[in-house]
Amino acid sequence: MNNLSGIGVALVTPFNEDLSVDFDSLTRLIEFNIENGTNYLVVLGTTAEAATLTAEEKDKIVKHVIKINQGRLPLVLGIGGNNTAEVVKQINETDTSAFEAILSVCPYYNKPNQEGIYQHYKALASTRKNIIIYNVPGRTGSNIEANTTLRLAQEFPNLIMIKEACSNINQYFDIIRKKPEHFNLVSGDDEYALAVTLAGGNGVISVIGQAYPKEFSQLIQLGREGNAKEAYKIQNKMVEITRLIFAEGNPTGIKYILSEMGIIKNFLRLPLVAASEGLVQKIKAEIANI
Repeated sequence: MNNLSGIGVALVTPFNEDLSVDFDSLTRLIEFNIENGTNYLVVLGTTAEAATLTAEEKDKIVKHVIKINQGRLPLVLGIGGNNTAEVVKQINETDTSAFEAILSVCPYYNKPNQEGIYQHYKALASTRKNIIIYNVPGRTGSNIEANTTLRLAQEFPNLIMIKEACSNINQYFDIIRKKPEHFNLVSGDDEYALAVTLAGGNGVISVIGQAYPKEFSQLIQLGREGNAKEAYKIQNKMVEITRLIFAEGNPTGIKYILSEMGIIKNFLRLPLVAASEGLVQKIKAEIANI
């Protein structure tokens, strides 16, 4: 979809010291990204620590994002899980009128085979909502193989895109090369975003981009224009901090950076904890280079 091109950011959920949702900080984060070149916002993805949020908190966050955004950027909503029937129920019962699509992660922990993954997304497609497949084997324990993605894309027009975050770059390229016209691929890995965009991908759903929306938007735009030389100047400047923010789990690193920028406070819900002093010092050194 043309509305979901360029850089989307997977928003964190800011917390207060008592670990309640910090809606003032969430407002600052949304405004910062709108003002600095982000193309669309992804709400309640894995970066949002969604697994630790109650249903009531999720509902309040969704309503707050819609209110603050005021239709300025397209929105994507994360609804996923490893109980297919429950995910279908949630999608059917959710008012998605403010959202371009649902981002739904591959079932985790169960480790289904490729036919199980196909049947899962076939069930999600039955909701008739626009669905973005999310493949992130490092979190789920299962890889959606390229042939399975292509099978789904060819059979279900409302499966509109994949957020691909496997470690095998050839898998991205195989999907881009063989996909039907209506189906897009975005990188789910910040480090691969430029290479994937240059190869014909639709950009990135980014974590680091919410702290550096200007730089990352420019990176992706240059990639879409085929200007690899200038794009790689930005890529090479940001690659180390992109790696560091994931060193102790996501969103540990990005929350530290955003707190240093004065946008949010640096609190996470267990089982995640704040970045170690060693990681903080490495991130500080890289921030000075950007």
